[in-house]
Amino acid sequence: MRLLSTSGEISPAPLSEALRRGLAPDGGLYMPEHMEPLPADFFTRLPGRGLVETATEVAQHLLGDADIGERELADIVAETLSFEIPLVRQSDRISVLELFHGPTLAFKDVGARFLARLLEHTRTGDQLLTVLVATSGDTGGAVAQAFHGVPGTRVAVLYPKGKVTPVQERQFTTLGGNIRAYAVAGTFDDCQRLVKGAFADSTLNDRMTLSSANSISIGRLLPQMFYYFHAVAQLEPDADRTVLFCTPSGNFGNLTAGLMAKHLGLESRFIAATNVNDVVPEYLDSGIYQPRPSRRTLSNAMDVGDPSNMARIRHLYGDDLDGLRRDVTGFRVNDQTTQATIRRIHADLGYLCDPHTAVGIHALEHVLTTQPATTQGIVLSTAHPAKFREVVEPVIGRDVPLPRRLAARLEEPVQSIDLANDPDELKRQLLDWD
Repeated sequence: MRLLSTSGEISPAPLSEALRRGLAPDGGLYMPEHMEPLPADFFTRLPGRGLVETATEVAQHLLGDADIGERELADIVAETLSFEIPLVRQSDRISVLELFHGPTLAFKDVGARFLARLLEHTRTGDQLLTVLVATSGDTGGAVAQAFHGVPGTRVAVLYPKGKVTPVQERQFTTLGGNIRAYAVAGTFDDCQRLVKGAFADSTLNDRMTLSSANSISIGRLLPQMFYYFHAVAQLEPDADRTVLFCTPSGNFGNLTAGLMAKHLGLESRFIAATNVNDVVPEYLDSGIYQPRPSRRTLSNAMDVGDPSNMARIRHLYGDDLDGLRRDVTGFRVNDQTTQATIRRIHADLGYLCDPHTAVGIHALEHVLTTQPATTQGIVLSTAHPAKFREVVEPVIGRDVPLPRRLAARLEEPVQSIDLANDPDELKRQLLDWD
C-alpha cells in the first residue's frame, strides 16, 4: 500500500512512513493511492461470518503488500478486536451497531488499538515516537490506554479544559507513565490546531519523531472500515434489501471510513448526523463549505467546527459534490431533540443510549420515512451511556450504573497540565519532556 496526500504536493509514501508522520509533509492527510474493490465472492461469503475473520480478510486486501506478513497482520487484527461488536435490533427497520464494548467503552478503541500495534510493528531500532492526539472526549482515553506502556512511545493528549465529561477525563489523565494529558484553554478545534501546528514546526521535527493518533492518522482510519462490513454480515441475507448507515459525526473519520468501505464494494448509503455543529450538512445543502467555531452541546464528541476528514471525503469524491450527495445525506439534531430521543427510546424499548447515538437514531428515523420499505437502517452507537451520565440520568430519571472499568478510573487522581492555547507553550512542553 502506498499513500497520497490530499494536498497533492508530495510523492506517494509507504505505509510505515505515513503511520510515523501522521500528517503529510505538505499539510495534507494521507489516503490510499489505489482502492481496489474486494472480490465479489467476499460479499457472497459475508453473511454470518465472524468479526475477526471478516476484518482479517479486509486488512489483508488493503495491507497485504505493506511489509507486514500475513500471519503478523492476522495477529494484529485478532489482538485489536478482542471484544464483540454486536448488531442490536430496535425495530423492523432499525438496528444499532454497538461499538462500545472495547476497553474504554467507545468506538475509538478499534482504531487506536490497531494503530498502536501497527506502529509497534513498524518502529525501527531504539526510535522514540512521540504521539500527539487532540480529543473532544473518547479519543484521548482510547489512545492513552492503547499506547500505555508500549515500548518506545509516549503520548501527549490535548483536550479542551472543562469540556469533556469526568469519566472521559479520567480515562486519559490517570494513567501516568508514558502518557501526559494537557488541559487546553480552548475548544477541541483549538487542540486540533495546536497538534497540526506541532507537526509543521521544523524545530520539533528536528528534535523528535512525531506521529498522530487522531483520525488524521490513516492508521486510525483503515480499521474503522472493518465494522461496516461486520454490520452487514450480521443482517439476514436479503437480495432486495438496501442498507443505510447513520453515522454520528464530529471530525468525520468514522464516516470517511464508511465511504472508503463503499469504494471497496460495500453497497450502502450514509447519513452524516451532526448536532448544531453542522458545517457538513450545510455543505451538502448549499454547496458552500464554511468552517466556523464549534458550539458546545450535550453530544460533546461531535462539537467540531472544522472537521479534518472533510479533506479526505472531498479527495475521495474528487470534489464532486453531486456524487457525494448521491451517497450521503446530512442531518442536524439539536440538544432538545437529543434529550427527547434518549427519553423515548428508553421508555418505549427499554434501551439506553448515549447522546451521540440518540442523534443518530433520530436522524435515521427521519430519513427512513423518505426511503423504500426495503431499506434497513443501521446506527453506529459510538459510546456507552455511562460515559455521559451527566446528560442521560436527568433525562431518564434514574442512575446509570458505571461499568467496573469506568468506576475504577474515577477513584484515581487526575494528572494533567494546564496549557495555554499557544503553539509556543506546547512546543516548550514537548521539548522539555524528559
